[in-house]
Amino acid sequence: MSEPLPEKRKKINVFQLLPNLLTISAICAGLSAIRFGYEGNFELAVRLVLAACVLDGLDGRLARLMKSASPIGAELDSLADFLNFGVAPVLIMYSWALQDFTSAGWIAVLSYTICCVLRLARFNVDSRSDTKGLGGDFFVGVPSPAGAVLVMLPMVVSFVFSDLPLAPPAIIAAYICLVGLLMISRIPTYAFKKISIDRSNAKFFLLGAGLMAAALFTYLWATLALVTFAYIGSLIWALRAAHKSKKSRGQRHGTQ
Repeated sequence: MSEPLPEKRKKINVFQLLPNLLTISAICAGLSAIRFGYEGNFELAVRLVLAACVLDGLDGRLARLMKSASPIGAELDSLADFLNFGVAPVLIMYSWALQDFTSAGWIAVLSYTICCVLRLARFNVDSRSDTKGLGGDFFVGVPSPAGAVLVMLPMVVSFVFSDLPLAPPAIIAAYICLVGLLMISRIPTYAFKKISIDRSNAKFFLLGAGLMAAALFTYLWATLALVTFAYIGSLIWALRAAHKSKKSRGQRHGTQ
C-alpha cells in the first residue's frame, strides 16, 4: 500500500511581506520612542513617533498596490496604530511634563489612550461595514495619527521656543484629555487623502509638497508646529464646510 503524498506547501514571495515588515518597523519605532522618552531624549522620541506615522501611511497603500493585503496585515496595522498613536505619544508626554502631577496626570494618560482605542475600534467597524460617515471628504472625529501629533504639540512648541516656561501640569493634562475627546467626537475632519485637485494645479501642489519636505528636513520643529496649528485651523474650517454641505442637502430635499 503506497503512502499518501505529502501536502504541497504554499509559498509566498518575500516581497509580499514588505507591507507587514513596514508595520513591524512602525511598532519598533513606537516602542523605541517610549524608551527614549523615559530616558529623557524627547526629541528623538518625537522623531520616532513621526517615523511611525510615515510608516503607517505607507504600509496599507503598499499592500493594496502589491495586492498582498491580508487579515493578519490588517490586525497588525490596527495593533500598531494603538501602540504608536494611543500609547507612545501620551507616555512621552507623561514623562516630559507630568512626573510631578502623577495621579491626575496618569488619569489624563488613561483617558487619552481609552479614547484612542475607541476611535480605532469605530474606524475598524466603519471600514468593514462600508459606512460612509459624513461623506467621502470627511472623517468622523480626529484620526489617531493626527491625535498623536496634536497631543505632542506642547512639546514641539517647547523645542522651538526653548526659553518659554513650561505650561502648568494641570493645563497639559487637560489638553491631553481634550485631544482624546476630539478623537471620539463626531466633528468632521478633512480626509486629505481623498481630496482631489485640478490637473492644471498639480505642478503647484508638487512644488508646495517639495518645499514642505525641505522645510521639515531643515526646520523640523518649527515646520511641524506650524503644520499642526494649520491642522487645528482645518478642523474649524471642516466643521463649517460640513455644516454648509448638510444645510444645502436639506434645502435640496425640501424643494423636491
